Amino acid sequence: MDKQDTDYTELLDYTTMTLSTADPDGQPHAAPVYFAAQTGPLRLYFFSDPSSQHIQDAMASQRAAAAIYPACYDYQDIRGLQLHGLVRLVERGAEWDLAWDLYQAKFPFVRHLKPVVARNSLYVFSPSWVRLVDNRRGFGFKQEWRLSP
Repeated sequence: MDKQDTDYTELLDYTTMTLSTADPDGQPHAAPVYFAAQTGPLRLYFFSDPSSQHIQDAMASQRAAAAIYPACYDYQDIRGLQLHGLVRLVERGAEWDLAWDLYQAKFPFVRHLKPVVARNSLYVFSPSWVRLVDNRRGFGFKQEWRLSP
């Protein structure tokens, strides 16, 4: 296989992932969040209000699913990532600083939103499973990876 057939990192350049969680009763919830990615190991950093439903659910179970995909208007263009993994709060320190640098590089406008950022907390989604779906490579094309969360 060539690199194109095994590489999903181009999709990490998109801005938004849909984070999916479930409450203790199993009620599902999905929330779009901006994210910045670190590769090797794959970590997806995002800011959220600690009182939001998706964060309450994620902190209760530490588990979530996510999807990253571009808008498309033809079934032959559908492509994206489906992910399962763990979510945790990132405390201030070296990891927080690294994530903030990644986030500012991807979203330069946040430098001017420090009061808004200060009202939120930083979280990391660490995928343990990734599925690439890419109809451009053939209808129903899928490839999967197991990762260490």
